[in-house]
Amino acid sequence: MAIKLDPTFPLRLLDRSVSPTGVWVCLLLVGGAMEELGARTDANSQLTVSAHAHGVVVQGPLQEVGNLGHALGTQRLGGVLRVAVTALQGPPRPLQLGGHRWAFGRVTRLLGVVNVTPDSFSGDGVGRSAGAALDRAAQMVEDGADAIDIGGESSRPGHLPVSADEEMERTVPAVARISRALPVPVFVDTWKAAVADAALRAGAVCVNDIWGLRRDPQMAEVVAAHGAAVVAMHNRDLSGYHDLVGEVLSGLDDSLTLARKAGIPSSKIMLDPGIGFGKTPAESLMVLGHLEQLRLLGKPLLLGTSRKSLVGWLLGNRPVEGRLMGTAATVAWAAGRMVEVVRVHDVAAMHDAALVAQRLGQVERAEPW
Repeated sequence: MAIKLDPTFPLRLLDRSVSPTGVWVCLLLVGGAMEELGARTDANSQLTVSAHAHGVVVQGPLQEVGNLGHALGTQRLGGVLRVAVTALQGPPRPLQLGGHRWAFGRVTRLLGVVNVTPDSFSGDGVGRSAGAALDRAAQMVEDGADAIDIGGESSRPGHLPVSADEEMERTVPAVARISRALPVPVFVDTWKAAVADAALRAGAVCVNDIWGLRRDPQMAEVVAAHGAAVVAMHNRDLSGYHDLVGEVLSGLDDSLTLARKAGIPSSKIMLDPGIGFGKTPAESLMVLGHLEQLRLLGKPLLLGTSRKSLVGWLLGNRPVEGRLMGTAATVAWAAGRMVEVVRVHDVAAMHDAALVAQRLGQVERAEPW
């Protein structure tokens, strides 16, 4: 793994493997002190601690790495290490979405996109028609969607911003009709606290915030007050990173801090690395190649690649209408790595891609012949 660090997040996963005695990991503790960490390992430990240009590399059984995290006590590095070890032991804890409880580890769930906009980048907006939104959502559920994400403002590059009032007029009727009619959780895709509040009152159970609780200072409090769940996405105004993986981890960690301070329970938080948001296609591709790093934060992951510029770029600048199979490849990639949720427009096709990838992964992880 190539490392070019501006130490914004104090941990990197360099390797993970399974031995006959359990899970082994190799972690880089960015900025860690060799003398202090070495002194906290037991003489009989199987841990190895070695100096690195950016800190300390710790390698050994996952359980013993966890013991090191406890030995570090209340230091930030200790806390981050304990969360990471718990996360690397298995799938994340179940997510609570209103009356729905999503357990993870067996299947990748599908979040179907319903845009109640006139200017969706993918050309599938249904405008303000709550009836058309319900028809589309119902078809998605029949095709295999586990939840519906309703958005009333396009987030494509160069989009025209809309007021909170306009966004509410688009989203709230659709949220109300879909949440009453369909047996799946309804998400609202908004970064505005006022829109989130209205949609949650109308029946939504999760806010999908493209700014990760960091753009509207009231958002975290609104989510907490409703007892709702949240998807916190990594985003920024401009691309260009010194340490892409570390800065994405650090930004998501900041969102987790805001959620915790507002009182949003850990069981109601998902994280999204923000493919195509504040990232060039090349940077988004690097994020896809380092998804396992996001496990260090200990939360379910949501990934949105559907029809995005990354897919078009990988296919030689293919226009949106020609990105179906490219999107399917990214969904299969994510499902094969047990990403918990993928956000998609073409539910039926992506259901098949995810299902086949999951079954191939189960064969790969099975006992040898």
